[in-house]
Amino acid sequence: MPRERRVDELMNPDVVVVAQTATVEEAVQRLSAHDISGAPVVDADGRLVGLLDDTDLLLSEARVHAPSMIELLGAHIPLPSSLHRFEDEIRHALAGAVTDLMTPDPPWLSPDDTAEDAATLLVEHTVSRLPVVDHERRVLGVVSRHDLVVAMGRDG
Repeated sequence: MPRERRVDELMNPDVVVVAQTATVEEAVQRLSAHDISGAPVVDADGRLVGLLDDTDLLLSEARVHAPSMIELLGAHIPLPSSLHRFEDEIRHALAGAVTDLMTPDPPWLSPDDTAEDAATLLVEHTVSRLPVVDHERRVLGVVSRHDLVVAMGRDG
């Protein structure tokens, strides 16, 4: 796959989106009906506001783990990374709306970005897909890790 290949040549323009007003149950049904593992979350005007991934949905069903603590001079102190994980798990466990689970303000691409730009963002942000948006942040398509691998096989 040539690194300079434009995203608009690689993206899937048949995008399934989830409305930011959707409940978690509605989002699960929408994703499963389309056999996909995640989708951009959009406002009423179709503008990108978040990204929902199957990891977010699984966390909403997972068991919550108490934060790890250390004892120092008689005080119990939660480890910061453990406390952050605990807070995320609580937020996901109590979520009723997509906005409670989604990644707000996710990374995105413009149509004239390159395959190299897409690969870099996918790896840097550890996401499986990136929305492609216009200058008003309306979703035009999605580029997934799978799309890039397929393009590499086709062009390689």
